[in-house]
Amino acid sequence: MNATELALVLGSALLHAWWSVSIKGSRDPLAFNLAQKAAPVLLLLAALPWVDLREVPRPVWTVFAGTSVAHGVYFYWMSRAFERGDLTLVYPIARSTPAFLPFVAVPLLGEDLSGRGALGIATVVAGMWCVHPGRRPSWRELTAPAVRFAYLTLAATVAYSLLDKAAMAELASAPWSSRLPRAVFYCLLLYPGSALVFVPLVWRRRGRPVFAAARRELRAATLAFAVSLVGYSLILAALETAPASYVVAARQTSVLFALALGMAFLGERPGRRRAFGAALTVAGVGLLSLG
Repeated sequence: MNATELALVLGSALLHAWWSVSIKGSRDPLAFNLAQKAAPVLLLLAALPWVDLREVPRPVWTVFAGTSVAHGVYFYWMSRAFERGDLTLVYPIARSTPAFLPFVAVPLLGEDLSGRGALGIATVVAGMWCVHPGRRPSWRELTAPAVRFAYLTLAATVAYSLLDKAAMAELASAPWSSRLPRAVFYCLLLYPGSALVFVPLVWRRRGRPVFAAARRELRAATLAFAVSLVGYSLILAALETAPASYVVAARQTSVLFALALGMAFLGERPGRRRAFGAALTVAGVGLLSLG
């Protein structure tokens, strides 16, 4: 990764951590995420006249269908995890994508990992394990609802990272006449797409009352969406040129930001082991930048 790509990813990591703190700190994470789906639809409708949809390659629409499912279940499982557990427990597990992504990205996307890059990824993964609950987590801890939903969120993150990498590679190679950046347009598409999966899941669990709760969260959720839009657009821009394994691993610095923000705004008190894990994550990012 070059300096520009790393800067994009680190900025995205900070914004993603703030976004997660907003969800965890809300009165109702499911309703909060439901409220976040309103503004993107309006923005997408406003942006459509400025985009020539004929310039979007057909393979992008195929990938978009799959990533909409992945993003939809991601929002649902992440909300359920935050309902049950602390940010400093759920977030590091859910963001430990580098432990699994290279095993898929290398054979499917043909990406290469240098020795230093592989060491950086391994260091990030070691940091993720250090923030896991307990030195030797018991089966009961590993299957607790918050942990279980955190791992499901992790699986969804692996899936959409690969799919979005493929979509952005296609978009980057296609002609683009719109002043709206490709990454921003694609990011706007993801919110309505994921809503087609997320909203039915929320309705099935909570029914009509969840929409009244979502209205109460609308103002804060709209601000969180704006932060998320900027943050994920930065990631998509980095994915246009940087390998997915490196991008997703470097983004794990959001764990360090989340620990700090969780302590400052949520009153959480992670132990020394979690702080050491966050430091390992930063060290791994340093290796990635050199690799």
